[in-house]
Amino acid sequence: MGFFDRLFGGRAKTAEETRFSGEKMVVKAPMDGIVLPLEQLPDETFAAAILGPGCGIEPTGGTVYAPFDGKVTSIVPTLHAVGLESTEGIELLIHIGMDTIALRGNGFTPLVREGQAVKAGTPLLNVDLDAIRAAGHPTATAIIVTNGDDLSEMSVVASGDTAIGVPLLKFKA
Repeated sequence: MGFFDRLFGGRAKTAEETRFSGEKMVVKAPMDGIVLPLEQLPDETFAAAILGPGCGIEPTGGTVYAPFDGKVTSIVPTLHAVGLESTEGIELLIHIGMDTIALRGNGFTPLVREGQAVKAGTPLLNVDLDAIRAAGHPTATAIIVTNGDDLSEMSVVASGDTAIGVPLLKFKA
């Protein structure tokens, strides 16, 4: 915000504005929380990397953000998972909680639609973590690169506490 914006009240923020900017071949943390190694996720399909490489996040915040510039490729009908594709071709699945399909959409509020272009930091989904816990489901969230075999070598570059927008996964250029 420049001097004149401060002096004259600036411009109003729009819904299209985002929380952080994108980087090439980087997946940023889509939520606040604690980074978990993939093998610590409480679901064998994710833990064994059957769907692809990645990591988990034990969320501490209730909003999921786009981790890169790209588009929303899918939102499952039960709203517990979002598919994205970056402008560089990274295909990503963000699966909130484990066995949360059983909630049938309760506790999840989509903020985007399938096919929508997004910038890094665009809010994707609001999640009621307390509702997931009350239903007896883990809130651990899987961040999975579903086309990892088609991409260069990937590494998890974050550990411990993380915040939205912090680099989480990087691919060699």
